[in-house]
Amino acid sequence: MPQLIYDPARIDFTRAGTHHYQVAFGQDGTWGFVLVPLTVINGLRGAGPPGVYINGGNHGNEYEGQVAVKRLCQDLDPAVMRGRVILIPQLNEPACVAGIRHSPLDGVNMNRAFPGNARGSITYRIADFVKRFVFPQVGVVIDIHSGGKEGAFPMCTSFHPIADPRQQAEMATVAKLFDPPLVMIYSRQMHSGLLPDEAEDEGKITIGSEFGGGETCSIQGTRHAYEGSLNVLRHYGHLEGAVTRVDPSRARPPRFVAAPSISDYTPCPRDGIWEPVVELGADVGEGELLGRLHDFGDHTSPPLEIRAPRTGVLMMEHLGAVCRKGATLFVIGEEVEL
Repeated sequence: MPQLIYDPARIDFTRAGTHHYQVAFGQDGTWGFVLVPLTVINGLRGAGPPGVYINGGNHGNEYEGQVAVKRLCQDLDPAVMRGRVILIPQLNEPACVAGIRHSPLDGVNMNRAFPGNARGSITYRIADFVKRFVFPQVGVVIDIHSGGKEGAFPMCTSFHPIADPRQQAEMATVAKLFDPPLVMIYSRQMHSGLLPDEAEDEGKITIGSEFGGGETCSIQGTRHAYEGSLNVLRHYGHLEGAVTRVDPSRARPPRFVAAPSISDYTPCPRDGIWEPVVELGADVGEGELLGRLHDFGDHTSPPLEIRAPRTGVLMMEHLGAVCRKGATLFVIGEEVEL
């Protein structure tokens, strides 16, 4: 059974071997606790590689990362490892239990709560724990996502534009270790308080991902999350052996696609039923039909045709058929060389 921890300062992140914990955070307005699962592994073959932190469950209704990180908690053997690996399969544990994007306890999205607040509501306190206790132990941060029911993405890893060329070059290298068809360089202008923002600003090699969608647990997405994480550990020397292909059937290497500007994220112009006509990850031309918005208030009315404002790669589109005015309808990025 995992060891129950009431005071995070009592976690010994340097202790050799594998150690499983449940970190207790007092619930707001009740005597109960939120128990966040944590596994710390220090290889028995010595130190050396930079510490690696991997989490799933930043959003509770994204399952590929939760499953992949849980498997890593069980499968990684410290006897054949070097260095430190920290794993949290369900970062926003209340959201994961409820199967929703936000925590039901305070209504907060974990990926908007960083750097956290030790005296804030429960989500901010968990974010503060990651910021103050976990981040100092590592140099590499992997935050596994899969779209939930908010948006549909092609299989991709992701990171933000980085001013430091060495940091960005290493992040590009690590993003490719998951062997996705696409790597998305996405905007920091959409939101604040993201876990990757905080890690990147600390100079850490930080990778996000979109490995599924629709609140499912896809075979392919879970494979990329799990095998890609093992590749990261091989790359840095925590595990022996060469980096392996996750999808050897795909001949083309990962393509880098940049959507760094807020204007790359197109909002839905009105309420309607969204009918996409282009596959995710496809190359599109300026003016090409992407889909139609239907109004069933008058079933004889023509749909509103939505066309690409630019040439590029379709990197995201609204997942549900029902789309409300102002929701991000699609993202088109530009293929770049790194």
